[in-house]
Amino acid sequence: MALDKNTSRIAWIGVGVMGRSMAGHLQKAGWRLVVHNRTKAKAEDLLRGGALWADSAGEAAALSDAVFTMVGFPHDVRQIYLGQGGIVERAKPGALLCDMTTSAPSLAVEIARAAEARGLWALDAPVSGGDVGAREARLSIMAGGSPQAFEAAGPFLERLGKHIALHGGPGAGQHAKMCNQINVAAIMMGLVESLLYARGAGLDPKRMLESVGSGAATSWALVNLGPRILSGDFKPGFYVCHFIKDMDIALGEAAKMGLPTPALRLARQLYEKVVELGGAELGTQALYWAMEQANAMGSRRPES
Repeated sequence: MALDKNTSRIAWIGVGVMGRSMAGHLQKAGWRLVVHNRTKAKAEDLLRGGALWADSAGEAAALSDAVFTMVGFPHDVRQIYLGQGGIVERAKPGALLCDMTTSAPSLAVEIARAAEARGLWALDAPVSGGDVGAREARLSIMAGGSPQAFEAAGPFLERLGKHIALHGGPGAGQHAKMCNQINVAAIMMGLVESLLYARGAGLDPKRMLESVGSGAATSWALVNLGPRILSGDFKPGFYVCHFIKDMDIALGEAAKMGLPTPALRLARQLYEKVVELGGAELGTQALYWAMEQANAMGSRRPES
């Protein structure tokens, strides 16, 4: 399925912290966009660039030859794809449907089956890399679906990421993303505790990060979120509430497999403290703030 930029339209649903940049890359590459978002104001840059506005995800799908979605929670994904007047119901025959939301593997399978019944191609393709990866088009993209759907999505995904892999059939991309989030959960706990330890020991935290970031302890979080923590920047590159959603999905899937995940369970408990302190819409690096402030009465929530 090869699409022509001059005759095809691409629907993009969800222009939040990451989706706006991702849609922008496709627009700059010359694709004609149809966009929908719960808050229209967030799509203004794309609309000024020539994108058409649709009042619903289903309307966007009806106007397009390929549909990309990047929304918040599995219930959002279910509604826009499988709800009455949604994407699957209204998409053009033969259209490509690519959900880039981190969602439940079982829901990805359900969407793929519903899409196949209507002669549509479906791909689950969640991403990792946060706001920085989205802005710089160097996301890691983990896909699940048929080889044909993956091939059809290739020209688009190549504009969004640097490492793009098909992990198996429907739902496999979501399972791969769960592996990513399990890793991130443990890494974030280590990063935060190391910074608290450095300060407790009287070290220069910046110098410490430079040293350990040059050795075996380096990670994307250390390089990108460590400096944000030190500057007191807890704005979201990835929301705490969305990370908790991901951890809940991973915990549920692990339970189905009979796998113990003690580190993931601990991270889930610690991030709940961030929410209790009012930080649900802060970035995941706000775990540092929460651990520092958990016992301080009247601690003020940083601005999101």
